[in-house]
Amino acid sequence: MDLQPARQTHIDALKFLAAQLIVLHHFALYGPLSEDLAQASPEVAGWLRQYALMAVHVFLAMGGFLAARSLSHQGADRPWLSVVAERYARLMPPFALALVLAVACSALARHWLDHDFIPAAPTGWQMLAHLGFVQDIADLPSLSAGVWYVAMDFHLFALLALLLRSGPQLGPILVLALMGASLLVFNRQPDLDEWALYFFGSYGLGAAAWGASRSPHAHRWLTALAGLGLLALALDFRERLLLALATALVLGLWERHRSAAVCARPEREGRWRPLLRAGLAQQGASSYALFLLHFPVLLLANTFYSTLTPAHAISAVAVLLAAWLVSVWGAMAFHRWVERPIERRIRSWAEQRKQGTGQQTAA
Repeated sequence: MDLQPARQTHIDALKFLAAQLIVLHHFALYGPLSEDLAQASPEVAGWLRQYALMAVHVFLAMGGFLAARSLSHQGADRPWLSVVAERYARLMPPFALALVLAVACSALARHWLDHDFIPAAPTGWQMLAHLGFVQDIADLPSLSAGVWYVAMDFHLFALLALLLRSGPQLGPILVLALMGASLLVFNRQPDLDEWALYFFGSYGLGAAAWGASRSPHAHRWLTALAGLGLLALALDFRERLLLALATALVLGLWERHRSAAVCARPEREGRWRPLLRAGLAQQGASSYALFLLHFPVLLLANTFYSTLTPAHAISAVAVLLAAWLVSVWGAMAFHRWVERPIERRIRSWAEQRKQGTGQQTAA
């Protein structure tokens, strides 16, 4: 969900893998399709239900890394509210459209299917809470699977931006302090999982890895970061934290050595490498859209399966495969026709604001 236009293949690959795992987790969790999938392949369904969701912590560490990179490129002179408003403007329009689609698909599914995974018709307060990214804090039912993460990403970004606005020296110290508090204290309290403090450990690991990669002593800082993560794991072993730590360290090391690799003499490439990079770039760019759209597709797939096909393992797998393909292709179309135009407008708006601010300062 980074605003920087440059693409990096390793980041796109991580986005692609993590997004697919989260989609498959939801496909194995919700509706009659998931029930028949569990009967057809209990081992696969069980693994997807128990472990695939941990890919969220890959996104959290990667989100912190990309947010720190974006904030460093934007400069420290921009007002905090302006930075946060730009982030909200980037996330909200696609989110709102996908939310309307989820509500419509839920209404259609309720007409044909009686199942507890289908969200109830929303109230006005529920819609407003979702548009304000506070539905979990307000203890209101979610209207779509995975929307909690979009809200959490926004909260974490706003918190990171606020801490870094404390100054080039104090800001990173505050980030490290809050990250340590989250790893050692807050993340061990399940009752806090609707608050940014709970997830700031994973997010802060990514942000700290970005900062470490820009230092002349990058390997020392990354080693210290690994030591802090291992201390938190020794205190209370959490598989999700181990995954976030590994992701942050890989991103930091890769970023540290990326410049040297770029400056080195390029190797001759076959035809498949540019194609692979282009494919991963497309999937990485559309990962947010996939996050938003796959649950409405899953609602329709379960409705179709329950009303028009025989309940059978082969039919369930076929419908799930079709739903996955529709989700992936729909996400690419959504990114091209919705997200990209919004991004262009936001960049234009941000440039106009910068120029206007510069003219006022000069005057």
